[in-house]
Amino acid sequence: MTATLGVLGGMGPAATAEFLRLLALRVPARTDQEHPRIVLLSEPSVPDRTDALLAGEDTPLRPIREGLRTLVGWGADLLAVPCNTAHVFIDRISAQLPVPVVHIVDATLRAARRASPAGAWLTATTGTVTSGLYQERAASLGYPLLVPDEPLQHRIHRAASLVKANRTPEGGEEFADAVSQLWQRDRRPVVTACTELPIAYTAAGLPPESMVSSLDALATACAEELYRAAAPLRIAV
Repeated sequence: MTATLGVLGGMGPAATAEFLRLLALRVPARTDQEHPRIVLLSEPSVPDRTDALLAGEDTPLRPIREGLRTLVGWGADLLAVPCNTAHVFIDRISAQLPVPVVHIVDATLRAARRASPAGAWLTATTGTVTSGLYQERAASLGYPLLVPDEPLQHRIHRAASLVKANRTPEGGEEFADAVSQLWQRDRRPVVTACTELPIAYTAAGLPPESMVSSLDALATACAEELYRAAAPLRIAV
């Protein structure tokens, strides 16, 4: 038997749905019964994480903590949050939780180092970039992350916001133009370190091999953790 995964979603809903789709693809299951048990709390009422960080507030902290504790109460043995910016707040409380959190930043940087050892572009919300969440972890690993300048950062954040607003084609166009400008400066892969940005990247029709998706990295890391100590799978007869 695998562990039960608790997913705190809704930040945003489209990214949560895509995470669950990717997780179903990444687990080594051959039947319904071999997939992991998942308890999902989709909580879109969590205040905007970037707005809070830029204002120096911690309004998302309480609902994130309560959501994670609710999932533990529902039987979760392992937690995942498909929102990068939320991890700024999760880092403040993870030691207080009785079960581990699969950290999206660590998972994404592992994937980035495998895909592009020479480094990559960081594309994320303005809150994530301003917090230094990725830059600090990357620096501790000696991994080069290039950060867009302010005008391009504004456009990247807008692309994520458009996906949240169910305007994905527009978000794809916005993101494609921003990525094109990044690649004119340095043709390194793009780390989509906001969970809406892999959706925008795909909508833009950009080359899949030039993206490191934080959503896919989290799904892969969760699958690895869930099945690490599981018994070998058996084919149903």
